[in-house]
Amino acid sequence: MTAWISATGGRQEAEDRVTFDTPEPARLALEATVMTPLVHLGVLDVTGPEAETFLQGQTSAQVSLANGDFAPLTCFCTPKGRVLANAQLWRVAPEHYRLLMHRSLVPSLATHLKKFAAFYQAELSIRDDLALIGLLGREAAALAEVRLDITPPAVWHQSGNEAIQLLAHPGPRPRLLICLPADRAGDAWERLSAQATPVGNDVWRLHDIQAGLAWLDERQHDTYLPQMINWEALGGISFKKGCYTGQEVVARAHFRGQVKKRLVRAQLDGGLLPEPGSAIEDAQDKRLGEVLCTALDAYGEAEVLAVISTKDPDLPLRCAGQKLKLLKLPYPIERLDPETLAVQGNGTPAT
Repeated sequence: MTAWISATGGRQEAEDRVTFDTPEPARLALEATVMTPLVHLGVLDVTGPEAETFLQGQTSAQVSLANGDFAPLTCFCTPKGRVLANAQLWRVAPEHYRLLMHRSLVPSLATHLKKFAAFYQAELSIRDDLALIGLLGREAAALAEVRLDITPPAVWHQSGNEAIQLLAHPGPRPRLLICLPADRAGDAWERLSAQATPVGNDVWRLHDIQAGLAWLDERQHDTYLPQMINWEALGGISFKKGCYTGQEVVARAHFRGQVKKRLVRAQLDGGLLPEPGSAIEDAQDKRLGEVLCTALDAYGEAEVLAVISTKDPDLPLRCAGQKLKLLKLPYPIERLDPETLAVQGNGTPAT
């Protein structure tokens, strides 16, 4: 993957971060169409005659809903209901499913799932040969259709073919994730660059934050219940399916209202980006929770997603020596059934 990124003029400064020399990239994304290599994300494939049956017993999604159109969020849990990885699931072809998650969790999830896959006709493959490109901005859909000859899907849906897939993600601007073979990424990048400006993947991460969408990484696995990252409010948990690992704990937390922490969106009063895991503290220096992810917005201020206690805090809040202001999430904290999203087919709750 690194070779094609170098050819674009990008610099991969870390395994999960790439930058370009484009000035004010976050501001540019509000006004124009931009694109970025999504090096912080990775892919795990599940294939075989019993791939669907195998996944059904392991994931929070109703796997049959991943039908080549709907591409639901999902998660994999421990028996105690803690999230090992949260992901997006889509079907590439019959007997071929694909999982998108933070790249640092792909190897550990593959190792975990292989213990169960041995009892099924199902195989797991870490897809280092695939590239992920993010296309973001008002003209993203039109650009993808013209340059890639693929009709863009609705949010949390997919389009394309076995070689290249488009996934639409929510955010303050239209967003498309392109998954394709790495040896074809350079050509796709060149075609898109006629009307899209390259930016670093921090811009995509900022829009994840503004969408209230947290991708856990290796530092956070086996830590939170799915509801603590608002996964049921995003349609990432099916409460209508049968058993899967951790299902009893997840269901009990939902039906008994026993979620003591929640994902929140917030802004700091400066440009210092706290490290993931940094404490969120109240006016009495009591730790309420911790930061999951951070990014600078178009005005140079730090925005964060954090998991904190659901109790009313003693204001003001602080993080890394900066005041922290809670912001409104773009969705209500209530159950959103993926079955509703799949049937409606437009990525928003039915009314």
